[in-house]
Amino acid sequence: MEELSAIVVDCGYKLHVEAGPGLLETVYEVVLAKMLADQGLTVKRQVPVPIRLMGMTFEEGFRADIIVEDRLLIELKSVENLLPVHSKQVLTYLRLLGLPLGLLINFGASTFKDGCKRILNGPQSFENSRLRLNQETHTKARSHEEEGGLQ
Repeated sequence: MEELSAIVVDCGYKLHVEAGPGLLETVYEVVLAKMLADQGLTVKRQVPVPIRLMGMTFEEGFRADIIVEDRLLIELKSVENLLPVHSKQVLTYLRLLGLPLGLLINFGASTFKDGCKRILNGPQSFENSRLRLNQETHTKARSHEEEGGLQ
């Protein structure tokens, strides 16, 4: 996985240097996908991310920008500054797809280093999420009910 992400970062860096910030996200997506394919990697663009929630499945809730080798998610942005919601979006996609690692690359940043974030899908990424907080609160409330706290 490390080697794969290194190839993506290298290609992304070269693209950022060559094109600079300011183009539309789709331009970066098309060019980066071609650069990765030229490296011999399997690249899928605009991959549907199904949502499974409350016993229901929706096949096209979201679309991931790029998935490389069916193992690495790449979410691209072309904005002046990344916001916390962008990282949460990547983490949500990782969880829904069952992938371990994602790269959030913002080609709108003045330097590539400032615009590239690595996001892991694992227990450490879940500890601080609001979803876990809500689960713990719900579990405590259920325990309270089972103990006869609510009549």
